[in-house]
Amino acid sequence: MLESFFRLKEHGTTVRTEVLAGFTTFLTMAYIVFVNPGILSLTGMDFNAVFVATCLAAALGTAIMGLVANYPIALAPGMGLNAYFTFTVVKGMGVPWQVALGAVFLSGIIFLAVSLFKVREAIVNAIPQSLKFAISAGVGFFLAIIALKNAGVIVSHPETLVTLGRIHAPTTLLAIFGFFLIVALEYRRVHGSIIIGILTVTVLSVALGLSEFKGVFSPPPSLAPTLMQMDIASALNVGLLGVVFVFFFVDLFDTTGTLVGVSHRAGLLDKDGKLPRLKKALLADSVAISAGAAMGTSSTTAYIESAAGTAVGGRTGLTAVVVALLFLAALFLSPLAATVPAYATAPALCYVAVLMARGLAEIEWGDLTESAPAVMTALAMPFTFSIADGIAFGFISYVMVKLLAGRWRDLTPAVVVIAALWVVKFAFFP
Repeated sequence: MLESFFRLKEHGTTVRTEVLAGFTTFLTMAYIVFVNPGILSLTGMDFNAVFVATCLAAALGTAIMGLVANYPIALAPGMGLNAYFTFTVVKGMGVPWQVALGAVFLSGIIFLAVSLFKVREAIVNAIPQSLKFAISAGVGFFLAIIALKNAGVIVSHPETLVTLGRIHAPTTLLAIFGFFLIVALEYRRVHGSIIIGILTVTVLSVALGLSEFKGVFSPPPSLAPTLMQMDIASALNVGLLGVVFVFFFVDLFDTTGTLVGVSHRAGLLDKDGKLPRLKKALLADSVAISAGAAMGTSSTTAYIESAAGTAVGGRTGLTAVVVALLFLAALFLSPLAATVPAYATAPALCYVAVLMARGLAEIEWGDLTESAPAVMTALAMPFTFSIADGIAFGFISYVMVKLLAGRWRDLTPAVVVIAALWVVKFAFFP
């Protein structure tokens, strides 16, 4: 049955290989079940309910990816998008988390529409490559500054904005050690290095009496505190359209880039370099986004960690199905998730930042009209503490620099329109 449904022989794989690939992928991304509830709970959302929503949204999206699109790619609430949800939308703009969930739901509906009507390709192809790379790196820097703050490495300062924290504090030293451990394990190609780093810091923290051990296994907590709490009507407010746009925009490029990147490494692209069954793959993401918002979590996206599974031979949707089943099994680990302190997940955020910063290497540094807007994009995100503002700075500076440099032919109508919309947003909806 598995052979006929997933076409294992056609893809040169076996059930054993697919199961192993599924376990490998899950281990590399399991940190999200600890990190996502920790970030979203800062908005006032119930930690345990978000934990359940995280597991269910990941399981649903990944299962659809495996069963419908037949790709070995896993999905879960995205890093960066959860930070934008918490620190920019809820804490920064003062938007209730219920309304923010409504914005996430709407972004999923828009994602579904542009995928069905092939608008996605037009949008993606219209955006300059330099800005795509810069957005990825900027989100990484944004995660890094959050992680350094959670670890106590940096603290606020009235004169210099930020300064070095109590670097000798036990919790800060544990966080620093966790980062070194994750990097060293990754260099040695140890699968599950991120989750190993998080759990090691947590165990040391409990052993030193710095945090409380709350157990490992228990029945899944209630989803009721966040289930169907999204406020779609309020999210349709004109002032929040920019928020919906950013959720959609970031997830669009994140998912597309991951799908193409992982599929390329696994040899799943066709002869023209295109991704077969792309519409079905994007269907999995868009459904998971809206369903995740209904359950109580921020946007779901394809995970680049899926490349770990394809590296050990995962080639079909059976790999994704295994990952989905493991996320369902993780529902019984809520006490362990509650045991993990914020400074134990900080090393994971820093390491993800390192991975995302690699996009800067792809920028065309020899052309100032490309590199300058890209740098503005990447730097504006952490320094304005807003992914949305970073994207806005990038588009506006790209258009202005190209115009003033006499390179207006490089501009596409889509880029000019997007930049103009951001200008209108700043002018009339600050």
